[in-house]
Amino acid sequence: MHATLVRAHFALASISLWTAALTAPLGCTARVESGASDDDRASVNVTELALLGDRLSGVSQDAFDDAKADFAEEEDVDDGVGPIFNEVSCGICHYAGALGGASARIERRFGRFNGGRFDALENRGGSLRQLQSLGSYVNANGTDCSVDLEVEPEEANVRNVGRLTTPLFGLGLVDAMPDSFFNQLASKEPKKTRGIPNRVRVVLPDPGDPEQSIGSRRVGRFGWKAGVGNLVQFAADAYFNEMGITTQHCFDGQSVETFAVESAPNGVRVDPEECEDNLPGTDNAVGECAASQTEIEENVANFTLFMTFLAPPARDRNNDDLLAGDDDAPRGRRLFDEVGCNDCHTREAFTTPRHPTNGVPGGFKFFPFSDFLVHDMGDLGDQIGLNAGDNKATVRLMRTAPLWGIRFRPLLLHDGRTDDIAKAIGFHDGQGKAAAKAFRKLKSSERQALVDFVNSL
Repeated sequence: MHATLVRAHFALASISLWTAALTAPLGCTARVESGASDDDRASVNVTELALLGDRLSGVSQDAFDDAKADFAEEEDVDDGVGPIFNEVSCGICHYAGALGGASARIERRFGRFNGGRFDALENRGGSLRQLQSLGSYVNANGTDCSVDLEVEPEEANVRNVGRLTTPLFGLGLVDAMPDSFFNQLASKEPKKTRGIPNRVRVVLPDPGDPEQSIGSRRVGRFGWKAGVGNLVQFAADAYFNEMGITTQHCFDGQSVETFAVESAPNGVRVDPEECEDNLPGTDNAVGECAASQTEIEENVANFTLFMTFLAPPARDRNNDDLLAGDDDAPRGRRLFDEVGCNDCHTREAFTTPRHPTNGVPGGFKFFPFSDFLVHDMGDLGDQIGLNAGDNKATVRLMRTAPLWGIRFRPLLLHDGRTDDIAKAIGFHDGQGKAAAKAFRKLKSSERQALVDFVNSL
């Protein structure tokens, strides 16, 4: 992939990863409220109506369009796809409603419990089972190549676990929120349903955030397990695991090679090595890192830019009505609170910092209807560990899925087992079990009112 957005050499002192792409204020594409001062409000041009998939203010239309084109572009073996992968483009899996949305695409995972501890079977390719391979082909040097399809190992006793593609709308706003905000959300939740901020290791820092460094910790907020703490790492991880394209980056003079080594089907290296794909070594590398050099590989930078400035989904009803006080609140919103949905899918407003380091609008108020914390979901937990040695309680932990834009999602829950909101509520277990039970006790008209409310978000 050759992006038209020029690769930038990002300095640690820069206030935004996307400084070269930022421009004068442009119109926001979702109905929002701003808590910014009069001086800052010029950067948040509020509009009543939005087109799903439009950009937030703070980035030029040209830069956003270039990054969007990279996100949608289909790649092949000559671009580094393979040897095993799930798809050849980000956009093939993220399309529902608009580019960047969810889809009905489901990846597959496996694992094994030994003595009550999770084993990702790294020697058998790790817990992600890529669903495609390069198969048989002739490479650029004329060599006959063959790459096996990855299979679920016989020793796995956690099998065929589904992970549904998630929507990306508004995630740049979530990325901008400080850890302290998520800690505060957790402290205010009822003890029985209180979530846990999942503090994860940063392996590829956002160069614009002075608090991030290699090996630092940040509250995870992305992925079904909240296992990733920023969008830069999220982009590099997906490029590597979903498309099989490896990347190398520089951060403060240190080479980041976490995503630089090709995956192998069930851990068995392709022979000869040149048949992994048609690019020898790491597919996309920035090269040797000079002292203090910080550089994110160009395609990962573009994917991150697109996700950062992808606007949140607008409501299909008036915000003021949906968020009104108890005296005049719609019945569905009131029931949402009464059965306990609000305990985790919080209606609390998020407001970005005054000067977000990733360049999104400051003082931007939004409502994702999630605390982004992990909760014990009992039998609804997917039994896949984030770390080797996770116990059976830990593998039940799942991040609260944001509900905004849910009407654009073809399937629901982590494994896509249903497309029905009422059924999805009924499947809740663990810390969500009481809410599911309370929902089932409602009259049919009340259940429909609550579902209508959720579907309006």
